[in-house]
Amino acid sequence: MNAPTAELQLESVGKTFGRHRALVGVTASFAPGRINTILGPNGAGKSTLLGILATLVRPTTGNIRWGQQPLGPTATARAAIGYVGHEPGLYGDLGAFDNLNLFSGLYGRVVDAKALLGKVGLAHVDPLAPVRTYSRGMQQRLALARALLHEPAILLFDEPSAALDPAGAAWLSEQLQIQRAEGRIVILVTHDLDAVAPLTDHLTILRRGRLAYHKLVTTSMTGSDLRHIYTEVTGASA
Repeated sequence: MNAPTAELQLESVGKTFGRHRALVGVTASFAPGRINTILGPNGAGKSTLLGILATLVRPTTGNIRWGQQPLGPTATARAAIGYVGHEPGLYGDLGAFDNLNLFSGLYGRVVDAKALLGKVGLAHVDPLAPVRTYSRGMQQRLALARALLHEPAILLFDEPSAALDPAGAAWLSEQLQIQRAEGRIVILVTHDLDAVAPLTDHLTILRRGRLAYHKLVTTSMTGSDLRHIYTEVTGASA
């Protein structure tokens, strides 16, 4: 792994876009070896927070630390982060091998692309075929391979189950548990409460840009349990 995994800590983090306050005074911590789930209504600030954690968005106020070092847009920090967003972030005209070799080169690494494809269930695909010819689920698997190739300590997911069929969603659940077992900080934003409920170790809920709930989950939850907490905290249905 990239470095000994330490806790990710946010202190009074805020973000404004013009007059709009997307995040207000968020103080939170995310520990390694846990699946940290972030929920909230549309416009609550979830994607903004994830963008800040990915060092793609600069906070207006506050501080973020990973262990003893600041987490900002530096090569060192970004080498510790793997990100899977709404879009797979791949080059559609390139094949799987070329995509993985391109991204590994950006990190100054040499990877076994074939082994990496096997790790995410893509051993059967033509690695030279353009990625744009892959199904959405196959692209999502390749996006995870891209996010993992530099062995990041922090893994960020924005709606990772979007466009996945039931088999793909089950595979994703397994992958999230593997990354947790390997001691990574796993943080995911999702609206799929049924899928994430039994996996969640730590639950964060944002409401109107503010931290409304931030607690360790001590017992296994169902989707119904999670919806109850969500509705109680936000006043909105899920």
